[in-house]
Amino acid sequence: MKKQASRLSPARRGVSAPLFLTAALALVLAVSACGKQDDAKTAGQQLDSAISKTEQAAEQARKKTENTLANTGAALKDATQNAESSAQALASKAGEKLDDLAITAAVLSGFAKDPDLSILKIKVDTRNGAVTLSGSAPSEAAREKASDMAKAVKGVNSVENKLLVSAG
Repeated sequence: MKKQASRLSPARRGVSAPLFLTAALALVLAVSACGKQDDAKTAGQQLDSAISKTEQAAEQARKKTENTLANTGAALKDATQNAESSAQALASKAGEKLDDLAITAAVLSGFAKDPDLSILKIKVDTRNGAVTLSGSAPSEAAREKASDMAKAVKGVNSVENKLLVSAG
C-alpha cells in the first residue's frame, strides 16, 4: 500500500491543490534566491548601499570635472598668453610702420620747405628707422643738405643717400 500512497495525487493524499502550489512556489523562490547577494539585506540596507554607490559615482564625476576644468583653464591661459604675445607683436609692427610713416612724412615736409629740394624729384623710403633717399638733387650741396635734414628727424637711425646730382 505504501507504493500506492506515493502514486496518489496531492488531493487524494489529503493535501489541497492551492496549498500544494503555494508550497511549490515558495520552494522555487527560495532556491532561486540562493544566488542573489542583496536578498539577505533589508530594504534599508539595500537603500544605504545604493546611496553609497551613488555618492561614489558623484565623487568620481566631480574629480573628472575638476580635472577637465583645470586642463581647460590651463589651455585657456596658454591661448590668452599666445594671443597677448601676438597682439603685442602686431602692435609693435604697427607702431614701427606708423613710426616709419611719420619719419617719411617729416623728411618730406622738411624738403618741401627748402627751395633747393623738390619733393617731386626725391623719393623717401623708411624701414625700421633707416631712411633711403633716391631720385635727383640739383647740386652736390642740395644732395648733402637732404642727407643732413633726414638725419635730423627724430627716429631716424641711418640715412642712405642714393640721390644723383642733375643739372636741370
